[in-house]
Amino acid sequence: MKQLVSIAASLALLAACTNKGPQADASGNFEADEVIVSARQNGELLSFQAQEGATLRAGDTVGQIDVKIPALQQAQVEASIAALQQKTSSPAERNQLVRKQLAVQEAQLEQLLREQRRTENLVREDAATRKQLDDINSQVEQMRRQIAATRQQINVDDYTTGVQNRSVLSEKAPLQMAAAQYAEQVQKGLIINPITGVVLTRYALQGELATVGRPLYKIANTDTLYLRAYADGTQLPQIKLGQQVTVRIDQGRKDYKSYTGTITWIAAKSEFTPKTIQTKHERANLVYAIKIKVKNDGFLKIGMYGEALWSQQ
Repeated sequence: MKQLVSIAASLALLAACTNKGPQADASGNFEADEVIVSARQNGELLSFQAQEGATLRAGDTVGQIDVKIPALQQAQVEASIAALQQKTSSPAERNQLVRKQLAVQEAQLEQLLREQRRTENLVREDAATRKQLDDINSQVEQMRRQIAATRQQINVDDYTTGVQNRSVLSEKAPLQMAAAQYAEQVQKGLIINPITGVVLTRYALQGELATVGRPLYKIANTDTLYLRAYADGTQLPQIKLGQQVTVRIDQGRKDYKSYTGTITWIAAKSEFTPKTIQTKHERANLVYAIKIKVKNDGFLKIGMYGEALWSQQ
């Protein structure tokens, strides 16, 4: 009897020694926010530097798709815009001859007005006849009419020139829109990395033909990982969004490495326990998925198994 008690005590002590800590409340695998970067333009991959395992920063240019055709189209449209200015004309330049004619007529009118005043003085002194005054008055009136006609012609020419210029320049806005569209196509030839992270998978190689929507590489921000775990209905009252919990991973055979995590998401609907995590008996239970945000110190990897504890805190 004493021997049986001793064996039982030894087994209990062995179980206590092999126990690595308090039992986990939930378990799951680490995942990250992954982004699949796709081509935004059709053409040959002239360059592509996204290597698997490489760390890229947001905004880095990692490749170039051939965009010679839209670049040439953009240059052609911009040349057409520049040519529009040459099709317009200045009213002053167009009416230069008429304006010179007006200046001559105004000078002639001044001369006639002086002659008119001199003739009027002569008539008052009976040194000139009334007919001579009438003739000069007629010439003054005729010259004024010519000047009025010339000024009217200048106004008409100015208006006509303005209409023609507006008609020519009305083509500028559509051309500018076309140039902007081609510029956007040229810009889409650049492969710009969207987030800071590590390249997980590369789907294309330099020299291959890229098409719009074709995946080029997958990148994930591994600075912060999320433990996707599962809690049953009895555990839900113990957790809430923003709550800090303990996350641990295996460190050797008999120890854990612990982190501080924050619950960032709790599923609104229950689901059956994933088969890859629980036993066959427990798969019949309904659970709620949760996500726990954990700052990565470099040891956490996507897909790694992890456990979460909150009931012992």
